Order: sequence, then C-alpha cells, then structure tokens
Amino acid sequence: MERGKQQYEGKQIVVLGMAKSGAAAARVLAECGATVTLNDRKPEAECEGVAELRAAGITVICGGHPDDLIHAGIDLVVKNPGIPYEAPPVQAALAANIPVVTEVEIAYQLSDAPIIGITGSNGKTTTTTLIGEILDAAGLSPVVAGNIGTPLSEQAAHITSEQKLVAELSSFQLKGTKTFRPEIGCLLNVYDAHLDYHKTKDDYIQSKQKLFNNQDASTIAVLNYDNSFCREMADRIESTVLWFSSVEEVTQGCFVRDGMVVFKRPIDGPIAARFVDAPAEEEIIRLDEIALPGAHNLENVLAAVCAARAAGAPVEALRHVLSTFSGVEHRLEFVAEIDGVKYYNDSKATNPEAASRALTSFAAPIVWIGGGLDRGIDFKELVPLLRQHVKAAIVYGQTAEKLLDRAEDAGIIRAERVDTVTDAVNEARRIAQPGDIVLLSPACASWDMYKSFEERGVLFKQSVHKLKTSP
Repeated sequence: MERGKQQYEGKQIVVLGMAKSGAAAARVLAECGATVTLNDRKPEAECEGVAELRAAGITVICGGHPDDLIHAGIDLVVKNPGIPYEAPPVQAALAANIPVVTEVEIAYQLSDAPIIGITGSNGKTTTTTLIGEILDAAGLSPVVAGNIGTPLSEQAAHITSEQKLVAELSSFQLKGTKTFRPEIGCLLNVYDAHLDYHKTKDDYIQSKQKLFNNQDASTIAVLNYDNSFCREMADRIESTVLWFSSVEEVTQGCFVRDGMVVFKRPIDGPIAARFVDAPAEEEIIRLDEIALPGAHNLENVLAAVCAARAAGAPVEALRHVLSTFSGVEHRLEFVAEIDGVKYYNDSKATNPEAASRALTSFAAPIVWIGGGLDRGIDFKELVPLLRQHVKAAIVYGQTAEKLLDRAEDAGIIRAERVDTVTDAVNEARRIAQPGDIVLLSPACASWDMYKSFEERGVLFKQSVHKLKTSP
C-alpha cells in the first residue's frame, strides 16, 4: 500500500472522539484533502475548539451519534483509542466493511521519519522519555509523541526523514492498526491490564503484538527476556530480536554483569551492519551511576539502551543521559519533604503491577494512597507487599471497599476510606511520622473521578504543597 498524504485526498472520513488525538487526526486528514466529519457524543458546550475545527473545513457533530453518521459513502473511520468496539458507530462501520483504525495508523502512513514504538503494561512513559533524551543528546533530532500526551498524527505529518519519531503506544492504540511497521519496536512487559476493554488476555496480548506483526528481519524487536509473555512472543514474530534482562546474560542485547550495564551487539544477520564499528560488547554504565531511582526502572534503562543504541546513539550519549535523567512526572516523582515525611506522586501506576513496583522501591514505612476505577481486579497480588511495606492505607474511589479488604488481609491496622485525593493527603499528614513515605500509587485508572492520571497527580501535588502553609 502506498504511503503518504495522497491516499487520503478526496476520501470521506469519520473521526470518532474529540479528545486531543481525534481533533489532531481530523485536522491532519483535512490538510491531506479528505472530507472529514468529527463526531463526539458530548454536548457541543463541552467540546473544545469546535469553531477552529469548523473554520478548517471539518464538519463537527456533537451531542450523540446520528443514525446516518456511518453510511456506504464512508471510506474510513478513525476512532479515539478509548472508544470501545461495541460503540454503535464502530459496529456500523465494521458491519459495512469500512476500515476502523486509530490515529497511530494515520501517523504511520504520513511519517517520513523512522518510528521507534514503545509499549508494555508498565514503564512506557519513562522508557519513551528516556529514549527521546538519549537520541536528543546524540543529535538525532527525535520527536516524542503518542500516548505520552502529544498526538502522534500531528507530529508525523510534519516530521522529516532525518529525524526519529519516538512513540509511546498503548494496547488501545495498537489494536486499531493494520499496516503499522516501526523500525524499532519495544515491548517492556505484559501483565494483566485493561481487561475491561480487551475482554480477554489473549486480545490484550494480540494487540501488543501488533507492534511487530508487519516487521521482518530487517527491523528490530526489543523484548524483555525476564517476562514469559515476551519470550513466547519472540517465536511468533519475524523481527530481529534484541533482548534485555536484569537477571540473565542474553545472546544479543542488554544485560547486567558485575554491577555494569553491558550491551552485546548482533554479530550476524540483517541488522549487524548497524553496529559494524562497535566492539562485540560495550560497557555502558555502572548501576550505581544511574540517576533513575527504583529497582524496577532498571528494566526501562536496559530497554532504552537497546533501542537507542540500535537507532544510532553512541555510548557517550547513553552514559550522559543515564547518569542525569531522574524520571518523569507522575512516576515515582518526589514532591516534597514536610516535617520529616517524604511525599511521592506515582499517579501513573494505573494497575496493581505498577503499584507493586512502587511499593518495593522504599525501605522506609509507607502510608499508601490507592484507589480509582473498578475494572474487576481483586488486588490480591498486593497483599504480601502491603503486609511488608505499608503501615497505613488510605483509599478512595470505586475500588475503596476492595482495597480495604486487601488491607485487612495484610494485617494493616490503620486503613481509612476518604472521598478524594485531597482528603487522602490531609489524612496521610495526620498518620505519617518523621521518616515515613506518603505514596500515591493508586493501582487503578483515574476515570471514575478524574479525567486522567495527570489530573489526579497534579491534584495530589497541589494538596501536598498546601500542607507547607497550613498550620
């Protein structure tokens, strides 16, 4: 299939969802010469930028999905990743054999730059940011976009072939791709997550695997050797695999030996020429020189080394960034120390596995704040960690009762239910003693109460900072 703007010229395209990615896709497709209808079920008063979109020649329909929205004249439907496939307009398109994609597919069709795609149940944002920082230090002019906050299609339409497009990709986004083929695809891990959307773990895994389905041996898959699902996936894809492992020495890729991060290059095969001037093994950085906190972040570092090295970053750029990069907002982010108590924002921990990693990152007693959207998870895997690391639990949201039960299972005597994150911060201040950690690591998505994990994290930080001025 021919790629480029010309394939959309004159096409009738419906974009479902007016979030940032939907509005961006609509604008880009209109610029390509498509006739675009942008539809959102929210009332027009709640939709941003309607006047500007209409001025760009886009038909905007808010307040519901008209019965005649999807018809035989429609060539393509681009849906917001979060819209379920059960939604009536999506079902109507599928029944009429109209292709349904996410904006990731549009971005791939429009991008002149090689794409480095990063996905996984946990660690995507940190690893994506880290790769972008390394490539920037190497002078490779990366553009970082996707699930990290900047619409991918918006960047892809204007990036040059000399740059690198570094894309954080969710399973929701990948599920709606057809021809997407990154130069480098990175799968960090696979755990139980988003099963309310995917319905089965097999669908979740197959959606992640779409990162590699159109690759061949001339492209690269960076896979976690320590994760069983990643090892199994290697047998189902045609990519050249670079492994990363924090516990094993791998045949090619990145691992740890005697406290040193080591990269072992491929010595044969289609991608070996990328490393022709490099030694068989390269010592990258000592573990005690890595600035990124938390033992769980070592996997993210190893993955980033593989991807950035394969993209052409020299060892010097890797060392510089790994010794200075200390993390991203909402991921084990230090907020403040007040009266001897340290407060950490880990709002991006939207599943139990991510919260587990945060809970094991501290030796000090933890006052844990958790809760949010109920996706049918029982949280039993958290019980041993709560028992070992948590002195008190403060919970809120749809999952509050479940988390209170898990706190009781863990033998936590002090467990409280509150209404909001702000209430949780105020309660944590009453409970915490000097030397303790107050940790927001919700183990749940935010959508029952907050628009995003970012909004939840910002509210947590604002509430903490208010403690400084309160009596």
